Amino acid sequence: MKTPEQVVAAQLDAYNRKDLDALLACYAADARMYVYPATLVAEGRAALRERMSLRFAEPDLHAELRRRVVLGELVIDDEIVTRTFSEGRGSMTMTMIYRVADGHIIDASVIAGAPVLDES
Repeated sequence: MKTPEQVVAAQLDAYNRKDLDALLACYAADARMYVYPATLVAEGRAALRERMSLRFAEPDLHAELRRRVVLGELVIDDEIVTRTFSEGRGSMTMTMIYRVADGHIIDASVIAGAPVLDES
């Protein structure tokens, strides 16, 4: 069985490839995603598929891992995420907090910084 760090690394790789099936395979069937600290935004793979399908439609989507902290079942990623916002291309800092059990992400919480648009 993969370690929590390996599961989260596989999820990030799938995210950057925009491989929806590989990404969802990293999550438990009943996984939950929150906006930190406790606003539920998706529950279950079907809801995650719908949410991530919209994100994967963005042409510039990419997450750059700056730092990863592993504390047992918790994996915390500090990232810079490039996105295509309605106002244009830009980036934002993002902290992801994953809880992993039995080789799958069971919940994920996101803390997102303010978008910074690229200079034209």
